[in-house]
Amino acid sequence: MYRARGKRTLDILFVLMMAGPVLLVTAVLSLLVMTDGKSPFYSQSRVGLNGRVFRMWKLRSMVPNADKVLNEYLDHNPAAKAEWDRDQKLKNDPRITKVGRFIRATSLDELPQLLNVLTGDMSLVGPRPIMCSQRAIYPGTEYYAMRPGITGYWQISERNETSFRQRASYDADYFADLSFKTDLAIVVKTFGVVVKATGH
Repeated sequence: MYRARGKRTLDILFVLMMAGPVLLVTAVLSLLVMTDGKSPFYSQSRVGLNGRVFRMWKLRSMVPNADKVLNEYLDHNPAAKAEWDRDQKLKNDPRITKVGRFIRATSLDELPQLLNVLTGDMSLVGPRPIMCSQRAIYPGTEYYAMRPGITGYWQISERNETSFRQRASYDADYFADLSFKTDLAIVVKTFGVVVKATGH
């Protein structure tokens, strides 16, 4: 019952309840992000429920020409290239701005995704959204049976040390454990992650 209907209902209620405070915090953070003269928001195609592609929104934490910066960095740093191929992330990412480091560490860059939750592309709790280019290397199947989430098992884990392959095991575990109790526990633990600023 919760998996089929209750989860979606709670997603909508939560977004509506938090809309005021979230809009206020997002507005303040947007002003900080805009100090480089560029848009404070960033969207990218991600893979959702049943493989459907959608546009996911975030507060921009990277330089405007991020793709070019990344490609040039990886071309000149074999160790970083190996890290990227293994984890699909970098501990020392040259694309991230000073403000970006803060909003990523606290996961505040994810706040605009509440819009994705409201439209039904995402859920409050679920697997971390994968990029279209990652479908070919993603080893699991459970991901495609769920809406991706703003927070989830991966987000409350030691995510800075987690490989891309390990993310799939988190997704499989969440699919098996999915319940109101599980989602509530994840949301509570997420607040701890925000306070500790362990994001990357």
